[in-house]
Amino acid sequence: MKKKIFISACEPSADLHCGNLIQAINDKVSNNNDLEVEFSGLGGPKMQAAGCEILENTVDKAAMIYNAFAQIGQYIKRVRRISAYLQKSNVDLVVVCDSPAFNFHIAKAAKKAGIPVLFYVAPQLWAWAPWRIHKLKKCCDKLACILPFEQEWFSSRGVDVTFVGNPLIDEVNYDKQKSYRDYTNFDPANSTVALMPGSRGAEIKTLWQPMQQVAKKLKTKYPNIKFITPAVNEEKLQTLKQNQLPDLDIEYALGDLINAAFRADLTLVASGSATLQVASTGCPMVIMYQSNRVMWHLLGRWLINIKLLSLVNILAKKELCPEFMPYFTSTEPIFEKALDLLDNIDLLADANAGLAEIIQPLTRNGKVSYMVADILLEMLE
Repeated sequence: MKKKIFISACEPSADLHCGNLIQAINDKVSNNNDLEVEFSGLGGPKMQAAGCEILENTVDKAAMIYNAFAQIGQYIKRVRRISAYLQKSNVDLVVVCDSPAFNFHIAKAAKKAGIPVLFYVAPQLWAWAPWRIHKLKKCCDKLACILPFEQEWFSSRGVDVTFVGNPLIDEVNYDKQKSYRDYTNFDPANSTVALMPGSRGAEIKTLWQPMQQVAKKLKTKYPNIKFITPAVNEEKLQTLKQNQLPDLDIEYALGDLINAAFRADLTLVASGSATLQVASTGCPMVIMYQSNRVMWHLLGRWLINIKLLSLVNILAKKELCPEFMPYFTSTEPIFEKALDLLDNIDLLADANAGLAEIIQPLTRNGKVSYMVADILLEMLE
């Protein structure tokens, strides 16, 4: 018996999660002579390496919120192509991972073709546009959420949901004790700051220069301070280097965010999944995000119905780490917050302890990808 699974992933993190999911499914069916599974979909190199036929590389074209409006024509064409593919390809199950602005359309196309849908990584309806729950219920057969409070939120609204744990924490082999830091001999003059502007081109374009501006101000205060920056791949590494400010020394690392966060005393980080990875190392952080000023005032600030926007602060239920989401003017307030943290051991220690506490509930017994694979195989049956 052969089953065909279609997977839609648009972000580097989703590509990684779905690549691991494909591997977990293959592991589970390897000893089952009665079942064979093949994969196709939208994604990137991780999914392809795991054995998925990639119909279009969407990871390299990832855009976020307002930046996605510039790609709306391309999105519409892609949805039409995939809708036609699902109608004629005898797909048994569709998995959509994150990126709800696009994946809602893929899920809707799947349901129109009579194909059940698994959402892996819940859309953050609890944060903005909660009325979309009706849309989710129409096109979602099963939801695998990765934040603990989401299970109750979605379940109370009639969605079949299971909290599976957070796949990012799986990736870092989280050890709570290792995340606690000793600040007894901490010296801000010889500290290390990690600059993490994100993996998307749009994020690097809007955050890389401001982060470096903050770094240069810190360097003026502490001449011996060091800076490190991880890049998700060689292409992004070259982009970072080509746009480096003069008179600023930065150590680069290829694809080693966790090690950079462990080495750092403070991180300037783009809002998103990277904040959870940094949090798993216990590294205090200042969180940044930029957006289109006009779109934010016309639309964004009216759609969002929560006061804290970064994942670590949402989980902490307070501003555990300073967040600037969005900011439109000077980087001076960001610099001042970063300097406050470096100059105050108590602030660093409080942030470190708080991060260790919020990450623990994201873990589950067993690998997340294998838990999602069990859900998926049950749906296939």
